[in-house]
Amino acid sequence: MKIHLSSVFVDDQDKALRFYTDVLGFVKKTEVPLGKDRWLTVVSPEDPDGTELLLEPDGHPAVKPYKAALVKDGIPATSFAVDDVHAEFSRLRELGVHFTQEPLEMGPVTTAVLDDTCGNLIQIVHSK
Repeated sequence: MKIHLSSVFVDDQDKALRFYTDVLGFVKKTEVPLGKDRWLTVVSPEDPDGTELLLEPDGHPAVKPYKAALVKDGIPATSFAVDDVHAEFSRLRELGVHFTQEPLEMGPVTTAVLDDTCGNLIQIVHSK
């Protein structure tokens, strides 16, 4: 068994697609119209047949309070692996990305946390 799909709830699919592709560097994999929303996924260009990230609309009544509580407590909605947290932090900061946690080294793990502009905190991580 392996993880096929994970999702992050977003407040605007178009804005999310721009951020996750133009800023973070993912590529669009699937876009299927579903009424006013879409089944919209992105993948890593390094693993186009790997785990897909669903940019899921946050319209369900339980989602916005859930997202707000996570952000308030500084809890990331998900985590993405990078080769070098410090380099990615610098690259993203130059693109105007807001970080709620600068790179933090904790033994063999380095993390940083960013705001995805769609209502979520996202952690980037590298394990030695």
